[in-house]
Amino acid sequence: MRVLKFAILGLLYRQVYSGYDITSQFKKEIGQFWSAKHSQIYPELRKLVDEGLLHFRTQIQGEKLEKKMYTITEAGRKELLAWAISPEPLPETEKDAFMLKMYFIHTLSKEEAKTLFQDQLQQRQDKLVYLQQQYDDLIPVFGTENTADAMYFDHPHLGHYLVLTKAIAREQSYVVWLEQQMKLFL
Repeated sequence: MRVLKFAILGLLYRQVYSGYDITSQFKKEIGQFWSAKHSQIYPELRKLVDEGLLHFRTQIQGEKLEKKMYTITEAGRKELLAWAISPEPLPETEKDAFMLKMYFIHTLSKEEAKTLFQDQLQQRQDKLVYLQQQYDDLIPVFGTENTADAMYFDHPHLGHYLVLTKAIAREQSYVVWLEQQMKLFL
């Protein structure tokens, strides 16, 4: 299944974007749970146009720069909505190179393993700080300190709230696990 297809359709369901704008979105909110590179996005945009799920208009910027602005078609909306309501099986095991290294930890010295853990812990803590800042920036959008009071199903930022709180929980859990395992190196 081409999940990138649905990520792009979902972005364009919200608003009109250029390819550059779409790529930028993968570095922002969507990057908390899905990644895609420039080299993947542009070929997918061409496929979606060829399939009749998107269309574009060329916009001139400055004197010569042409920029394609993509819009989802009615067929694209229908395909996105059909995908969105379909049951989702559990994903295959998520790739985690750090966990693979941990599986083979017996190949390392205690100091080498400790260094890997410390590095991973610092990276996860840094990511948690970043995600918490994103959350703190999102809360004023709801107009109240208590998001439960302001939350309603059709709120335009509900999806970002759900994804962000899941990302925070994931990183908190990873940090707790790393801190617990660091006891092996005392």
